[in-house]
Amino acid sequence: MSLGKRRHRHGAHSLRGKLTLANVGLLAVGIVVATTVSIMGMRLYLLNQVDSELLKTRTSLGGSGLTLRQVDSLTALGVVRERISPSESDPTPDSIFTVVDTKGEPLSVFDMKPTQAQRALAAAVDDPRALTAARDPHDIDVHGAAYRVTATRLADGPYILLATSTELLHKGIAKALKLDFAVGSLLLALLCCLTMYSVRRRLLPLEDMVETSSAIAEGDLTRRVPSSQHPTEEVEQLRLALNSMLHQVETAYRTREHSAAQLRRFVADASHELRTPLAAIRGYLQLYDKGMLNEPGERRRAWDRMHGEVDRMGRLVDELLLLARLDQRPEIRFRHVDVSRLVRDAAEDLRVQQPSRRVAVSADGAVLVRADESGLRQVLGNLVSNVRTHTPVEAAVRLGVERSDGVVRVCVADDGPGLGEEDAGRIFDRFFRVGNAEGSGLGMAIVQGVVEAHGGEVCVRTAPGEGLAVTVTLRSV
Repeated sequence: MSLGKRRHRHGAHSLRGKLTLANVGLLAVGIVVATTVSIMGMRLYLLNQVDSELLKTRTSLGGSGLTLRQVDSLTALGVVRERISPSESDPTPDSIFTVVDTKGEPLSVFDMKPTQAQRALAAAVDDPRALTAARDPHDIDVHGAAYRVTATRLADGPYILLATSTELLHKGIAKALKLDFAVGSLLLALLCCLTMYSVRRRLLPLEDMVETSSAIAEGDLTRRVPSSQHPTEEVEQLRLALNSMLHQVETAYRTREHSAAQLRRFVADASHELRTPLAAIRGYLQLYDKGMLNEPGERRRAWDRMHGEVDRMGRLVDELLLLARLDQRPEIRFRHVDVSRLVRDAAEDLRVQQPSRRVAVSADGAVLVRADESGLRQVLGNLVSNVRTHTPVEAAVRLGVERSDGVVRVCVADDGPGLGEEDAGRIFDRFFRVGNAEGSGLGMAIVQGVVEAHGGEVCVRTAPGEGLAVTVTLRSV
Protein backbone atom coordinates (compact mmCIF):
# COMPACT_ATOMS: atom_id res chain seq x y z
CA MET A 1 0.00 0.00 0.00
CA SER A 2 1.35 3.41 -0.94
CA LEU A 3 1.98 6.17 1.54
CA GLY A 4 -0.62 8.43 -0.06
CA LYS A 5 -3.32 5.84 0.61
CA ARG A 6 -2.15 5.20 4.14
CA ARG A 7 -2.35 8.89 5.03
CA HIS A 8 -6.15 8.92 4.58
CA ARG A 9 -6.90 5.87 6.68
CA HIS A 10 -7.44 6.91 10.29
CA GLY A 11 -9.42 4.39 12.35
CA ALA A 12 -10.36 4.43 15.99
CA HIS A 13 -6.94 2.99 16.86
CA SER A 14 -5.06 5.89 15.27
CA LEU A 15 -3.77 8.78 17.36
CA ARG A 16 -6.26 11.10 15.69
CA GLY A 17 -9.17 8.78 16.52
CA LYS A 18 -8.03 8.26 20.11
CA LEU A 19 -7.65 12.01 20.74
CA THR A 20 -11.07 12.69 19.23
CA LEU A 21 -12.73 9.94 21.28
CA ALA A 22 -10.97 11.15 24.43
CA ASN A 23 -12.11 14.76 23.95
CA VAL A 24 -15.68 13.76 23.10
CA GLY A 25 -15.77 11.31 26.02
CA LEU A 26 -14.53 13.92 28.49
CA LEU A 27 -17.05 16.48 27.26
CA ALA A 28 -19.84 13.90 27.42
CA VAL A 29 -18.96 13.08 31.01
CA GLY A 30 -18.83 16.79 31.81
CA ILE A 31 -22.21 17.41 30.20
CA VAL A 32 -23.78 14.47 32.06
CA VAL A 33 -22.38 15.62 35.37
CA ALA A 34 -23.35 19.25 34.80
CA THR A 35 -26.87 18.27 33.63
CA THR A 36 -27.35 15.95 36.61
CA VAL A 37 -26.24 18.59 39.09
CA SER A 38 -28.33 21.34 37.48
CA ILE A 39 -31.48 19.18 37.22
CA MET A 40 -31.13 17.97 40.79
CA GLY A 41 -30.54 21.51 41.99
CA MET A 42 -33.55 22.84 40.06
CA ARG A 43 -35.78 20.03 41.34
CA LEU A 44 -34.63 20.61 44.90
CA TYR A 45 -35.25 24.34 44.60
CA LEU A 46 -38.76 23.96 43.15
CA LEU A 47 -39.71 21.30 45.67
CA ASN A 48 -38.51 23.58 48.45
CA GLN A 49 -40.79 26.32 47.10
CA VAL A 50 -43.77 23.94 47.06
CA ASP A 51 -42.95 22.64 50.54
CA SER A 52 -42.52 26.16 51.84
CA GLU A 53 -46.03 27.14 50.70
CA LEU A 54 -47.52 23.96 52.15
CA LEU A 55 -45.76 24.38 55.47
CA LYS A 56 -46.74 28.03 55.68
CA THR A 57 -50.43 27.11 55.17
CA ARG A 58 -50.18 24.26 57.67
CA THR A 59 -48.65 26.55 60.26
CA SER A 60 -51.38 29.14 59.76
CA LEU A 61 -54.20 26.60 60.12
CA GLY A 62 -52.60 24.68 62.95
CA GLY A 63 -51.86 27.77 64.98
CA SER A 64 -55.39 29.25 64.67
CA GLY A 65 -57.03 26.63 66.96
CA LEU A 66 -60.09 26.30 64.69
CA THR A 67 -62.60 23.47 64.91
CA LEU A 68 -64.34 21.82 62.01
CA ARG A 69 -67.60 23.69 62.74
CA GLN A 70 -65.76 26.98 62.81
CA VAL A 71 -64.08 26.19 59.57
CA ASP A 72 -67.44 25.19 58.08
CA SER A 73 -69.17 28.34 59.37
CA LEU A 74 -66.57 30.90 58.43
CA THR A 75 -68.01 33.03 55.76
CA ALA A 76 -64.60 34.27 54.82
CA LEU A 77 -63.83 30.89 53.43
CA GLY A 78 -66.48 31.40 50.84
CA VAL A 79 -64.14 33.70 49.03
CA VAL A 80 -61.72 30.80 48.46
CA ARG A 81 -64.41 28.19 48.11
CA GLU A 82 -63.68 27.52 44.51
CA ARG A 83 -59.94 27.44 45.24
CA ILE A 84 -60.10 24.79 48.00
CA SER A 85 -63.02 22.89 46.53
CA PRO A 86 -61.94 21.70 43.10
CA SER A 87 -64.24 20.63 40.38
CA GLU A 88 -65.59 17.11 40.53
CA SER A 89 -64.61 16.59 36.90
CA ASP A 90 -60.88 17.29 37.51
CA PRO A 91 -59.29 14.23 39.18
CA THR A 92 -55.84 15.86 39.46
CA PRO A 93 -56.17 19.58 40.29
CA ASP A 94 -53.15 21.72 41.16
CA SER A 95 -54.12 21.87 44.87
CA ILE A 96 -56.30 19.66 47.05
CA PHE A 97 -57.84 20.65 50.44
CA THR A 98 -59.41 17.76 52.34
CA VAL A 99 -60.71 17.32 55.89
CA VAL A 100 -60.57 13.77 57.28
CA ASP A 101 -61.52 12.22 60.60
CA THR A 102 -59.18 10.34 62.86
CA LYS A 103 -59.70 7.21 60.76
CA GLY A 104 -58.73 8.99 57.58
CA GLU A 105 -62.24 9.16 56.09
CA PRO A 106 -63.01 12.37 54.17
CA LEU A 107 -65.59 14.74 55.71
CA SER A 108 -67.95 17.22 54.08
CA VAL A 109 -67.01 20.91 54.10
CA PHE A 110 -69.26 23.81 53.05
CA ASP A 111 -72.10 21.26 52.91
CA MET A 112 -70.36 19.69 49.91
CA LYS A 113 -69.54 16.07 49.58
CA PRO A 114 -65.85 15.23 49.05
CA THR A 115 -64.82 15.31 45.42
CA GLN A 116 -63.11 12.52 43.56
CA ALA A 117 -59.71 14.15 44.06
CA GLN A 118 -60.36 14.67 47.80
CA ARG A 119 -61.37 11.06 48.27
CA ALA A 120 -58.29 9.91 46.38
CA LEU A 121 -56.11 12.13 48.56
CA ALA A 122 -57.68 10.74 51.74
CA ALA A 123 -57.17 7.21 50.44
CA ALA A 124 -53.53 7.90 49.58
CA VAL A 125 -52.72 9.10 53.10
CA ASP A 126 -52.48 6.09 55.42
CA ASP A 127 -51.78 7.90 58.69
CA PRO A 128 -52.77 11.58 58.99
CA ARG A 129 -51.34 11.68 62.49
CA ALA A 130 -47.83 10.70 61.27
CA LEU A 131 -48.12 13.18 58.43
CA THR A 132 -48.99 15.93 60.94
CA ALA A 133 -45.96 15.08 63.04
CA ALA A 134 -43.66 14.94 60.03
CA ARG A 135 -41.31 17.88 59.58
CA ASP A 136 -41.50 17.97 55.78
CA PRO A 137 -44.23 17.14 53.26
CA HIS A 138 -44.32 13.69 51.69
CA ASP A 139 -44.63 12.46 48.10
CA ILE A 140 -47.89 10.69 47.23
CA ASP A 141 -49.65 9.53 44.09
CA VAL A 142 -53.19 10.71 43.30
CA HIS A 143 -54.75 9.16 40.22
CA GLY A 144 -51.27 8.66 38.80
CA ALA A 145 -50.21 12.25 39.45
CA ALA A 146 -47.41 13.22 41.84
CA TYR A 147 -48.26 15.45 44.83
CA ARG A 148 -46.57 16.85 47.92
CA VAL A 149 -48.82 16.52 50.95
CA THR A 150 -48.80 17.64 54.57
CA ALA A 151 -51.43 17.77 57.32
CA THR A 152 -52.50 19.66 60.43
CA ARG A 153 -55.01 18.83 63.16
CA LEU A 154 -58.03 20.92 64.10
CA ALA A 155 -58.87 21.68 67.69
CA ASP A 156 -61.79 19.18 67.78
CA GLY A 157 -59.81 16.25 66.32
CA PRO A 158 -60.22 16.09 62.51
CA TYR A 159 -57.23 16.54 60.21
CA ILE A 160 -56.81 18.87 57.26
CA LEU A 161 -54.81 17.42 54.36
CA LEU A 162 -53.06 19.95 52.14
CA ALA A 163 -51.61 18.72 48.81
CA THR A 164 -49.97 20.50 45.87
CA SER A 165 -49.35 18.87 42.50
CA THR A 166 -45.73 18.53 41.28
CA GLU A 167 -46.66 17.38 37.79
CA LEU A 168 -45.76 20.73 36.21
CA LEU A 169 -42.48 20.67 38.09
CA HIS A 170 -41.60 17.22 36.73
CA LYS A 171 -42.73 18.16 33.23
CA GLY A 172 -40.54 21.26 33.38
CA ILE A 173 -37.58 19.17 34.54
CA ALA A 174 -38.20 16.69 31.72
CA LYS A 175 -38.24 19.51 29.15
CA ALA A 176 -35.04 20.95 30.62
CA LEU A 177 -33.46 17.50 30.45
CA LYS A 178 -34.42 17.13 26.79
CA LEU A 179 -33.08 20.59 26.03
CA ASP A 180 -29.82 19.80 27.80
CA PHE A 181 -29.59 16.54 25.88
CA ALA A 182 -30.13 18.30 22.55
CA VAL A 183 -27.64 21.07 23.33
CA GLY A 184 -25.14 18.54 24.68
CA SER A 185 -25.45 16.39 21.55
CA LEU A 186 -24.88 19.46 19.40
CA LEU A 187 -21.84 20.41 21.46
CA LEU A 188 -20.46 16.88 21.21
CA ALA A 189 -20.88 16.87 17.44
CA LEU A 190 -19.27 20.31 17.19
CA LEU A 191 -16.39 19.26 19.45
CA CYS A 192 -15.89 16.09 17.43
CA CYS A 193 -15.58 18.08 14.20
CA LEU A 194 -13.33 20.73 15.75
CA THR A 195 -11.13 18.09 17.40
CA MET A 196 -10.71 16.13 14.18
CA TYR A 197 -9.83 19.32 12.30
CA SER A 198 -7.44 20.55 14.99
CA VAL A 199 -5.78 17.16 15.46
CA ARG A 200 -5.42 16.77 11.72
CA ARG A 201 -3.59 20.13 11.54
CA ARG A 202 -1.41 19.27 14.52
CA LEU A 203 -0.52 15.82 13.18
CA LEU A 204 0.40 16.99 9.68
CA PRO A 205 4.08 17.39 10.73
CA LEU A 206 4.04 13.78 11.99
CA GLU A 207 2.68 12.62 8.65
CA ASP A 208 5.45 14.61 6.97
CA MET A 209 7.93 12.79 9.21
CA VAL A 210 6.48 9.43 8.17
CA GLU A 211 6.70 10.43 4.51
CA THR A 212 10.28 11.64 4.94
CA SER A 213 11.27 8.42 6.74
CA SER A 214 9.75 6.34 3.94
CA ALA A 215 11.63 8.36 1.33
CA ILE A 216 14.89 7.90 3.24
CA ALA A 217 14.20 4.17 3.57
CA GLU A 218 13.89 4.07 -0.21
CA GLY A 219 17.35 5.64 -0.56
CA ASP A 220 16.78 9.42 -0.68
CA LEU A 221 19.10 10.49 2.13
CA THR A 222 18.75 14.18 1.25
CA ARG A 223 15.11 14.38 2.36
CA ARG A 224 14.32 16.43 5.46
CA VAL A 225 11.14 17.07 7.43
CA PRO A 226 9.70 20.41 6.24
CA SER A 227 8.52 23.05 8.69
CA SER A 228 4.77 23.48 9.10
CA GLN A 229 2.98 26.84 9.00
CA HIS A 230 1.89 26.89 12.66
CA PRO A 231 4.11 24.38 14.48
CA THR A 232 3.77 23.63 18.18
CA GLU A 233 6.88 23.84 20.30
CA GLU A 234 7.08 20.08 20.93
CA VAL A 235 6.56 19.12 17.29
CA GLU A 236 9.09 21.72 16.14
CA GLN A 237 11.64 20.36 18.62
CA LEU A 238 10.97 16.85 17.33
CA ARG A 239 11.35 18.05 13.73
CA LEU A 240 14.68 19.74 14.45
CA ALA A 241 15.97 16.72 16.36
CA LEU A 242 14.89 14.37 13.57
CA ASN A 243 16.48 16.55 10.88
CA SER A 244 19.68 16.70 12.92
CA MET A 245 19.66 12.92 13.23
CA LEU A 246 19.00 12.52 9.50
CA HIS A 247 21.89 14.88 8.74
CA GLN A 248 24.18 12.78 10.92
CA VAL A 249 22.93 9.59 9.28
CA GLU A 250 23.54 11.05 5.83
CA THR A 251 26.98 12.29 6.86
CA ALA A 252 27.87 8.91 8.35
CA TYR A 253 26.64 7.14 5.24
CA ARG A 254 28.57 9.46 2.93
CA THR A 255 31.64 9.08 5.13
CA ARG A 256 31.32 5.31 5.06
CA GLU A 257 30.93 5.34 1.29
CA HIS A 258 33.92 7.66 0.97
CA SER A 259 35.97 5.49 3.33
CA ALA A 260 34.98 2.36 1.42
CA ALA A 261 35.98 4.01 -1.85
CA GLN A 262 39.25 5.17 -0.31
CA LEU A 263 39.88 1.67 1.02
CA ARG A 264 39.28 0.12 -2.39
CA ARG A 265 41.56 2.69 -4.01
CA PHE A 266 44.11 2.21 -1.23
CA VAL A 267 44.17 -1.56 -1.69
CA ALA A 268 44.43 -1.17 -5.46
CA ASP A 269 47.24 1.41 -5.18
CA ALA A 270 49.07 -0.58 -2.51
CA SER A 271 48.84 -3.70 -4.64
CA HIS A 272 50.19 -1.77 -7.59
CA GLU A 273 53.02 -0.21 -5.61
CA LEU A 274 54.04 -3.56 -4.15
CA ARG A 275 53.65 -5.36 -7.47
CA THR A 276 56.22 -3.09 -9.20
CA PRO A 277 59.24 -3.98 -7.02
CA LEU A 278 58.14 -7.61 -6.82
CA ALA A 279 57.94 -7.77 -10.61
CA ALA A 280 61.46 -6.32 -10.89
CA ILE A 281 62.83 -8.81 -8.35
CA ARG A 282 61.05 -11.70 -10.08
CA GLY A 283 62.49 -10.63 -13.45
CA TYR A 284 66.08 -10.60 -12.20
CA LEU A 285 65.57 -13.94 -10.47
CA GLN A 286 64.26 -15.44 -13.70
CA LEU A 287 67.28 -14.08 -15.58
CA TYR A 288 69.58 -15.60 -13.01
CA ASP A 289 67.70 -18.89 -13.08
CA LYS A 290 68.01 -19.12 -16.86
CA GLY A 291 71.73 -18.44 -16.69
CA MET A 292 71.53 -15.14 -18.50
CA LEU A 293 73.61 -13.25 -15.88
CA ASN A 294 77.01 -14.70 -16.63
CA GLU A 295 79.13 -11.61 -16.22
CA PRO A 296 80.08 -10.62 -12.64
CA GLY A 297 79.22 -7.01 -13.41
CA GLU A 298 75.74 -7.97 -14.58
CA ARG A 299 75.15 -10.08 -11.48
CA ARG A 300 76.33 -7.22 -9.24
CA ARG A 301 74.06 -4.76 -11.05
CA ALA A 302 71.09 -7.16 -10.75
CA TRP A 303 71.90 -7.74 -7.09
CA ASP A 304 71.99 -3.99 -6.38
CA ARG A 305 68.70 -3.47 -8.23
CA MET A 306 67.01 -6.20 -6.23
CA HIS A 307 68.33 -4.71 -3.00
CA GLY A 308 67.02 -1.32 -4.08
CA GLU A 309 63.58 -2.74 -4.85
CA VAL A 310 63.51 -4.57 -1.53
CA ASP A 311 64.41 -1.33 0.28
CA ARG A 312 61.69 0.49 -1.64
CA MET A 313 59.15 -2.17 -0.78
CA GLY A 314 60.23 -2.10 2.88
CA ARG A 315 59.80 1.68 3.06
CA LEU A 316 56.37 1.36 1.46
CA VAL A 317 55.31 -1.29 3.96
CA ASP A 318 56.64 0.82 6.86
CA GLU A 319 54.67 3.83 5.64
CA LEU A 320 51.51 1.74 5.24
CA LEU A 321 51.91 0.39 8.78
CA LEU A 322 52.44 3.92 10.10
CA LEU A 323 49.25 5.12 8.38
CA ALA A 324 47.37 2.11 9.77
CA ARG A 325 48.52 2.99 13.31
CA LEU A 326 47.54 6.63 12.82
CA ASP A 327 44.08 5.55 11.68
CA GLN A 328 43.66 3.74 15.01
CA ARG A 329 44.32 6.96 16.96
CA PRO A 330 47.29 5.70 18.98
CA GLU A 331 48.15 7.19 22.35
CA ILE A 332 51.06 9.58 21.94
CA ARG A 333 53.57 10.29 24.69
CA PHE A 334 53.80 14.05 24.71
CA ARG A 335 56.72 15.98 26.07
CA HIS A 336 58.22 19.42 25.56
CA VAL A 337 59.87 19.67 22.16
CA ASP A 338 61.80 22.62 20.74
CA VAL A 339 60.33 23.05 17.26
CA SER A 340 62.97 25.62 16.28
CA ARG A 341 65.72 23.05 16.79
CA LEU A 342 63.86 20.50 14.63
CA VAL A 343 63.43 23.08 11.85
CA ARG A 344 67.13 24.00 11.94
CA ASP A 345 68.06 20.28 11.81
CA ALA A 346 65.77 19.70 8.80
CA ALA A 347 67.29 22.71 6.99
CA GLU A 348 70.80 21.46 7.72
CA ASP A 349 69.93 18.01 6.35
CA LEU A 350 68.64 19.61 3.14
CA ARG A 351 71.84 21.68 2.77
CA VAL A 352 73.91 18.53 3.12
CA GLN A 353 71.84 16.64 0.54
CA GLN A 354 71.60 19.56 -1.92
CA PRO A 355 74.42 22.03 -1.24
CA SER A 356 73.54 24.19 -4.23
CA ARG A 357 69.94 24.84 -3.12
CA ARG A 358 69.21 28.15 -1.42
CA VAL A 359 67.75 27.47 2.02
CA ALA A 360 66.49 30.28 4.29
CA VAL A 361 65.70 29.51 7.94
CA SER A 362 63.75 31.69 10.37
CA ALA A 363 63.84 29.72 13.63
CA ASP A 364 65.72 31.67 16.25
CA GLY A 365 65.41 30.91 19.93
CA ALA A 366 63.43 28.09 21.51
CA VAL A 367 59.77 27.53 20.65
CA LEU A 368 58.27 24.74 22.75
CA VAL A 369 55.28 22.54 22.02
CA ARG A 370 53.97 19.36 23.65
CA ALA A 371 54.47 16.68 21.04
CA ASP A 372 56.23 13.48 20.06
CA GLU A 373 59.66 14.46 18.76
CA SER A 374 60.02 11.53 16.37
CA GLY A 375 56.62 12.31 14.85
CA LEU A 376 57.50 15.97 14.26
CA ARG A 377 60.87 14.99 12.79
CA GLN A 378 59.06 12.71 10.35
CA VAL A 379 56.66 15.53 9.41
CA LEU A 380 59.54 17.93 8.67
CA GLY A 381 61.49 15.16 6.94
CA ASN A 382 58.57 14.40 4.62
CA LEU A 383 58.03 18.08 3.79
CA VAL A 384 61.72 18.64 3.05
CA SER A 385 61.84 15.38 1.07
CA ASN A 386 58.95 16.61 -1.10
CA VAL A 387 60.84 19.81 -1.81
CA ARG A 388 64.02 17.91 -2.66
CA THR A 389 62.18 15.41 -4.91
CA HIS A 390 59.56 17.51 -6.70
CA THR A 391 61.27 20.89 -7.20
CA PRO A 392 64.39 21.83 -9.18
CA VAL A 393 67.56 22.62 -7.27
CA GLU A 394 67.32 26.25 -8.39
CA ALA A 395 64.07 26.70 -6.41
CA ALA A 396 64.67 28.41 -3.10
CA VAL A 397 63.25 26.96 0.15
CA ARG A 398 62.12 28.84 3.26
CA LEU A 399 61.63 27.16 6.66
CA GLY A 400 60.16 29.22 9.47
CA VAL A 401 58.63 29.06 12.94
CA GLU A 402 56.40 31.65 14.59
CA ARG A 403 54.30 31.74 17.75
CA SER A 404 51.12 33.83 18.10
CA ASP A 405 47.70 33.61 19.74
CA GLY A 406 48.64 30.47 21.70
CA VAL A 407 49.66 28.42 18.66
CA VAL A 408 52.92 27.61 16.87
CA ARG A 409 53.06 27.67 13.08
CA VAL A 410 55.76 25.82 11.16
CA CYS A 411 55.95 26.72 7.47
CA VAL A 412 57.91 25.04 4.68
CA ALA A 413 57.64 26.99 1.41
CA ASP A 414 59.39 26.63 -1.92
CA ASP A 415 59.57 28.54 -5.19
CA GLY A 416 58.87 25.45 -7.30
CA PRO A 417 56.28 24.97 -10.04
CA GLY A 418 53.35 24.73 -7.61
CA LEU A 419 50.12 22.75 -8.07
CA GLY A 420 46.82 23.31 -9.81
CA GLU A 421 43.59 23.60 -7.86
CA GLU A 422 42.51 20.02 -8.58
CA ASP A 423 45.87 18.54 -7.59
CA ALA A 424 46.01 20.71 -4.46
CA GLY A 425 42.64 19.31 -3.38
CA ARG A 426 44.01 15.75 -3.52
CA ILE A 427 47.44 16.41 -2.03
CA PHE A 428 46.61 14.53 1.18
CA ASP A 429 45.13 11.50 -0.59
CA ARG A 430 47.08 8.29 -0.19
CA PHE A 431 49.19 7.23 -3.18
CA PHE A 432 48.48 10.53 -4.90
CA ARG A 433 51.29 11.69 -7.16
CA VAL A 434 51.38 14.51 -9.67
CA GLY A 435 52.07 13.11 -13.10
CA ASN A 436 54.92 10.60 -13.09
CA ALA A 437 56.55 11.98 -10.00
CA GLU A 438 58.74 9.75 -7.86
CA GLY A 439 57.88 8.53 -4.40
CA SER A 440 55.15 6.41 -2.86
CA GLY A 441 52.52 9.15 -2.70
CA LEU A 442 52.11 8.60 1.08
CA GLY A 443 54.30 11.40 2.41
CA MET A 444 51.63 14.13 2.72
CA ALA A 445 49.07 11.64 4.02
CA ILE A 446 51.53 10.76 6.81
CA VAL A 447 52.11 14.47 7.50
CA GLN A 448 48.37 15.05 7.89
CA GLY A 449 47.89 11.93 10.05
CA VAL A 450 50.73 12.82 12.45
CA VAL A 451 49.65 16.45 12.79
CA GLU A 452 46.03 15.54 13.44
CA ALA A 453 47.15 12.97 16.01
CA HIS A 454 48.80 15.90 17.82
CA GLY A 455 45.54 17.86 17.73
CA GLY A 456 46.86 20.27 15.12
CA GLU A 457 46.06 21.05 11.52
CA VAL A 458 47.94 21.35 8.25
CA CYS A 459 47.04 23.55 5.30
CA VAL A 460 48.46 24.11 1.83
CA ARG A 461 48.78 27.32 -0.17
CA THR A 462 49.78 26.92 -3.81
CA ALA A 463 49.12 27.95 -7.37
CA PRO A 464 50.70 27.08 -10.72
CA GLY A 465 54.04 28.87 -10.99
CA GLU A 466 53.86 30.26 -7.43
CA GLY A 467 55.42 27.42 -5.47
CA LEU A 468 54.01 25.43 -2.58
CA ALA A 469 53.70 26.48 1.10
CA VAL A 470 52.72 23.93 3.76
CA THR A 471 51.85 25.30 7.21
CA VAL A 472 51.58 23.08 10.28
CA THR A 473 49.74 24.57 13.26
CA LEU A 474 50.24 23.14 16.78
CA ARG A 475 49.22 24.24 20.26
CA SER A 476 51.89 26.18 22.09
CA VAL A 477 53.08 25.37 25.59
